[in-house]
Amino acid sequence: MTGGATRVAYVCADPGIPVFGTKGASVHIQEVVRAWRARGADVEIFAVRHGDDVPPDLADVPVHVVTVGGRGMDPAVREVAQQQAAAELATLVLASGPDVVHERYSLFSGVLQHVRSRLACDTVLEVNAPLVDEQRTHRVLVDEDAARAALAGQLRAADVVACVSEPVAGWVRAAAAEAGVPHGCPTVVVVPNGVNTDRVRPVEPDLDGPPVVVFVGTLKPWHGVEDLVEAAALAQVPWRLRLVGDGPVRTDVEQQAARHGLDVEMVGAVAPQDIPAALQGASIAVAPYPASQDHYFSPLKVYEYGAAALPVVASRIGQLPQVVEDGRTGVLVPPSDPVALARAIDALAADPERARRLGRAARERMEAHHTWAAVLDATLAPLDRARDRAPVTAPA
Repeated sequence: MTGGATRVAYVCADPGIPVFGTKGASVHIQEVVRAWRARGADVEIFAVRHGDDVPPDLADVPVHVVTVGGRGMDPAVREVAQQQAAAELATLVLASGPDVVHERYSLFSGVLQHVRSRLACDTVLEVNAPLVDEQRTHRVLVDEDAARAALAGQLRAADVVACVSEPVAGWVRAAAAEAGVPHGCPTVVVVPNGVNTDRVRPVEPDLDGPPVVVFVGTLKPWHGVEDLVEAAALAQVPWRLRLVGDGPVRTDVEQQAARHGLDVEMVGAVAPQDIPAALQGASIAVAPYPASQDHYFSPLKVYEYGAAALPVVASRIGQLPQVVEDGRTGVLVPPSDPVALARAIDALAADPERARRLGRAARERMEAHHTWAAVLDATLAPLDRARDRAPVTAPA
């Protein structure tokens, strides 16, 4: 798996994710591709959206795109189009003759299943969310049977299923059992997200004024930005709030800040390669997720905060307590509690030496445990162990 001759097909048939976009899913794709290339692999990408924000170091990666269609498409027609696009991608993947097919799970894709039935190769399915449930609950899902059948086929074809969190792994195991996929086949592993510690370096705080408190992420209700603005209004110690990102609640956040008389720095959306610059000057970083029963995410922002040597104030929810070590690399607070959030930020703003100490420990933790190389190593570990166990046939 580490030789220069390894040919990898990375597949993303999700029409909501441009390979070269600014959202977290796009960053994830780019970093996994980088990790493969760092191993000496030749990588080709197969996707349904290209995107316009191509990092210079990935400009030479071959990208094969099969488009699905426009936003105004009828949901039922769109689902059929997604299946057709995935089938075309599978044909392209087969033609490339890869040694490894590494696919990001998407609704209605059967790429792994199609390729595995015709080609002897290693297969990895990367699952970042329970998409069938998400689509049914938050969007429109017309043909759930087809979506579940596609998932079952992908699970049967995968050697390894890498899940971003334990809740996602539980969902995968349940789906496999429901579909009659044999227990233990494929191997399901939990592999949280990571960070590029070469790209995101320790930042220098801006000492010309109150400490800068930064949030990075899409401005959507489930990111808790409104709680953060409320915390800023409750602050008893001076600090400045910087919001990096854009989204549907931006207007609400701006109006909320105006009601409180807050001067919030609204940076807007930035390309992944510009995140380090957006973090520059900050002293504290925040992940204020609200209370939720299904927090199955592995937030990229928290890993990037740590790599930037910033102490993280985060909600005690989901996977975050396994990433942010309370009192050592950051501070955990109850979700949906602006008062507790304000107190935690105030305490760090008032004690810059403690903030720097926590930030240094966060950086060390990211370097030791959460690089993208470590993510890929953990994903491929079951394949490596299987090779080690394989019997050696003596020459005739």
